[in-house]
Amino acid sequence: MPKLKGKDSFRERFKVTARGKVLHAKRGRRHLMASKNRKRLRQLRKVAVLDESFAYKVRKVMSIK
Repeated sequence: MPKLKGKDSFRERFKVTARGKVLHAKRGRRHLMASKNRKRLRQLRKVAVLDESFAYKVRKVMSIK
């Protein structure tokens, strides 16, 4: 089977740590922020770890084992 071509869009959206965890930005910070309280917006700034069941697929598309 040939090598998979890495997707640039995945490299922009996700970051893989040295131990293989996949990090991503939380959703909900694009618009309509005036109706969300400060605590919620503060917590949305943090980076989240992707669930392992989906992280496997992301690493596969990014050609990372």
